[in-house]
Amino acid sequence: MQISSRFTIAIHVFACMEVFGEDYKITSDFLASSINVNPVIIRKILSQLRNAGLIEVARGTGGTTATRPIDEITFYDVYLAVDLLEEGELFHFHENPNPNCPVGKNIHTALDDRLLHIQGAMEQEMKKYTIADVVNDIKKCLTVPK
Repeated sequence: MQISSRFTIAIHVFACMEVFGEDYKITSDFLASSINVNPVIIRKILSQLRNAGLIEVARGTGGTTATRPIDEITFYDVYLAVDLLEEGELFHFHENPNPNCPVGKNIHTALDDRLLHIQGAMEQEMKKYTIADVVNDIKKCLTVPK
């Protein structure tokens, strides 16, 4: 199991919008230069964030902005927007365990509830952290005063 890099890229996007938004237009090319990925990847993530209602993207070189204060956007919000879960489940169960094997026949019974509990705990923890937490830590690290 691994949450895709889309999650951390999306957090990076929000941090750039907040740190640079007053001085620069936040475009996919601008973001790609900070994140060091192809602008196509950024545009896909921006589309996912827009579809989730977390950002607004102006056409052309208009830039990108958050739709609400960053202290109201949690890691969980971002996770839901960019890491598409199959049927809402973080853990993808291997297909067709052997029903003739005592382990294969019972693996779902032994594992499903535990995995759902783990996913729930992770999601609850993600709700505790906001984009503002990240931005505040980045601003503490900046050596050049704004």
